[in-house]
Amino acid sequence: MSFLIDGPWLYATGEAYARLAPEPEQERNSLKRGAATIAGFYGLSIPLYLNQRWTKPVWKACRASSGRDWMINSGVLRVDTDHVGPRGHKLAAALFATYPLWLWLGYRHGRRASARIGA
Repeated sequence: MSFLIDGPWLYATGEAYARLAPEPEQERNSLKRGAATIAGFYGLSIPLYLNQRWTKPVWKACRASSGRDWMINSGVLRVDTDHVGPRGHKLAAALFATYPLWLWLGYRHGRRASARIGA
């Protein structure tokens, strides 16, 4: 989980669900599955950003210096994550707030693509 990866991953997850799940199941379970997916992403991404001790195996495996380093830099960028400050935290909160949008956009795209194929 990282800010660079999470949005596209959520989009792809939403699209895959819309394309692969049978239509009746989508109607019954889409909200539950969406909530569970977002809860899973938040359940790991937010503790990573907050440098919770239990996330250390995750960020160590990603060769990051901390959970926040992994969430922000993803092994690609070089932002100083030791001094993020209030504006950086607000930006992180705004990025987290977009997670449901990414999932919904992918789901919507998958539904439209499935409708075009089935028509």
